[in-house]
Amino acid sequence: MNDKTLKLYAYVITSKYRENVVRSLAKEDMIPTQIARDSGILPNHISKVLGELKSKGIVACTNEQYRKNRNCHLTDGPGDSKSIKIKICGYFNSKVLF
Repeated sequence: MNDKTLKLYAYVITSKYRENVVRSLAKEDMIPTQIARDSGILPNHISKVLGELKSKGIVACTNEQYRKNRNCHLTDGPGDSKSIKIKICGYFNSKVLF
């Protein structure tokens, strides 16, 4: 992994909430309610975590204009980073975190 990917990975794993949200979204695209159910995190915390992950370019919502049922997914990463989604999820898999 390159330096940028390692920094994003470190950012994700420093919070169990962020880590669990990324794990959930690695399985499939989900709306916040589904993420809450899958990860065991309260829905009001999901909104905060998704906002944090969006600001780092790790997560995006395909229908951002809607207030409810926003479909969220992992991105390939901000800027010129190639496939951060694959690298972060691959690293989780190699560490048997899933």
